[in-house]
Amino acid sequence: MKKYKNPPQSQWSTLTQRPTQSFAEIEETVKSIFKEIQTKGDTAVAKYTSLFDGIKLENFLVTENEIKEAEKQVLTEIKDAIALAKSTIYKFHSAQKTSKIEVETTKGVFCWQEKRPIQKVGLYIPGGTAPLFSTVLMLAIPAQIAGCDEIILCSPPDKNGKVNPAILYAANLCGVTKIYKVGGIQAIAALTFGTETIPKVYKIFGPGNQFVTVAKQVATQFGTAIDMPAGPSELLIYADNSAIPAFVASDLLSQAEHGTDSQVILVSNSQKLIDEVEKEIENQIQVLSRKEIAQKAIDNSKLIFIEKENDALDFINEYAPEHFIICSKNEVYFINGIQNAGSVFIGNFTPESAGDYASGTNHTLPTNGFSKNYSGVNLDSFSKAITFQKISEQGLKNIGNAIEIMADAEGLQAHKNAVTLRLNALKNE
Repeated sequence: MKKYKNPPQSQWSTLTQRPTQSFAEIEETVKSIFKEIQTKGDTAVAKYTSLFDGIKLENFLVTENEIKEAEKQVLTEIKDAIALAKSTIYKFHSAQKTSKIEVETTKGVFCWQEKRPIQKVGLYIPGGTAPLFSTVLMLAIPAQIAGCDEIILCSPPDKNGKVNPAILYAANLCGVTKIYKVGGIQAIAALTFGTETIPKVYKIFGPGNQFVTVAKQVATQFGTAIDMPAGPSELLIYADNSAIPAFVASDLLSQAEHGTDSQVILVSNSQKLIDEVEKEIENQIQVLSRKEIAQKAIDNSKLIFIEKENDALDFINEYAPEHFIICSKNEVYFINGIQNAGSVFIGNFTPESAGDYASGTNHTLPTNGFSKNYSGVNLDSFSKAITFQKISEQGLKNIGNAIEIMADAEGLQAHKNAVTLRLNALKNE
């Protein structure tokens, strides 16, 4: 890991850069694949599935028999763990329901807001080196609670043309309506345009590598909404000498093993802690099954000594981490002061892994600094708010003149007339 000591603010823009390719470098590839899938549908999806996933498929839809077979393959202990995680995620997201908001803004003018589910949503679940069945829970459960009519899931097939059994089990358990063996750019494009077999959706959710991230951003150019830009995983930890070095190192490694383009950062006001954490990383990484992946991510990561807590907090808010762990005697200062973070974990016994799986919060979070302006996935992500208004005769009399004056000042005569005609009719009664 690279080391820095009290870096001046002039260096912060460099230190907050992520180890990923730029949008521009990937965009042309993504757009060419989108264009082909838009015009050729399933034929193009099959072509890129063969090219990227190494398997030729004639049918992308996962059958009922495949789901039943997958259920048999999932170990009981994994099913039990999924059941526990489902209960906590369901409880936390159900609590986010809001009732209708109704206000009489002035006498006779009634306004209210109601939530409606997004009817058709697409869930992207990464496969590859780490099939994230936990992400199925994070996306399908709130979609189900929100009342989405169609919950379409895409996940890349393996070399045998199969989707990971735990992904299929979790999807079936959480109300997914259709599952397709499609991954990467071609999955996002298929959900954007629709093909002969894969439905078009109104909003796409889910994390992925930098190609999936760019594909989701391109999807917005064709009228399909996305949850957020969610690319390679990242974690920033603030720790002082109250932190336990072994725990800090384990959290850094837990995110580093996601992928070679992940990034982890430790910020501390204790050089002793930084040195101890570095040693722990060297020891713990040796026994990891994904050691090579984690090592490449660690090579792109940073150990930063910042003496003053206020400077540390300013840097963290500038970095805007996806995951932020606080291990500090002064934790309240950081809790109150953090403005930009996807999800926050507090104390020595709150590992980031808890949020990834079973604490109840959602792990689909903004990366690459987007926590400055995006929230992580929550119940509201799967719905939209519609405003309503009903105005009585007296209500229109109360606000009508103001509307006429404002419309006239903006030069919108028809707007003014729509009110004037009504007010005149009321005068003639």
